Amino acid sequence: MFTPFADTAAYPEIRGFLHSPSQPVNGAIALTHGAGANCQSKLLIEMSHALAAAGFTVLRFDLPFRLKRPHGPPSAGSATADRDGLRRVVSLMKANYRGSIFIGGHSYGGRQATILASEDASLIDGLLLLSYPLHPPEKPAQLRTAHFPKLKTPAFFAHGTRDPFGTIAEMHSALKLIPAPHMLFQVAGAAHDLIGKQAQSEIPANILSEFRAFMKEANL
Repeated sequence: MFTPFADTAAYPEIRGFLHSPSQPVNGAIALTHGAGANCQSKLLIEMSHALAAAGFTVLRFDLPFRLKRPHGPPSAGSATADRDGLRRVVSLMKANYRGSIFIGGHSYGGRQATILASEDASLIDGLLLLSYPLHPPEKPAQLRTAHFPKLKTPAFFAHGTRDPFGTIAEMHSALKLIPAPHMLFQVAGAAHDLIGKQAQSEIPANILSEFRAFMKEANL
C-alpha cells in the first residue's frame, strides 16, 4: 500500500509517496531519484514495492531541485540544497519510525546521499545506492570519489554491467577507498536505469535479496 505524501507544516518541501508494509519489521528507507527523473521513475516504484513487501517502510520522494523544476537536470549550485532536503527526510523518518534508517537512491540522488553520510557518520544506519554515477560517460578521469575515504556508513551498491557511468572494474577499484563495510552487486546486462523498460523484472527482488544479506553481514 502506498499513498501520496506531503507534510508542508512540520517538514516543508518533502513531497513523494509513502509505502507502508503490512508487517513492518525492517526499519525505514528513503529513496530518491536521478538527475533526469523524479520519484515516479519505474526503478524507484518497483524497488519501493519490493522493499515494502519485505517489511520496510519506504518514502520515495523528490529532491528540492525537482520541486523547483519539473523537468531537466539540477543546476550547478543545487547539490547543497538537495542534501539539505535529504537531511530533512531523515529527520522525518527518525521522528516517526523505529529501527534502522536508510537513505539512498538512483544515480545523482544516491551520490548526494553518500556525500551527506560522509559529512555525518551518525546520521543514518546504511545506504542503498542504485547505479552510482562514478564518472560522466566517456570521462573516466572525472571520478566522483573525493568523499569516499570519509564514508563510514555501510553502503550497498547495485550496478549494471553495461552502465556507461562506470564499469564494474572501475567500481571495484573506487570502492576500495571506502573504509565502511560495503558491497557491490552486479546486475548482469543492465544499463544505468538498471531495469530498462521490461513490464516485469526480477531485478528489484534480486537487489533486495542481496541488500538484506548485506544488512545481516553488516549487523544492521
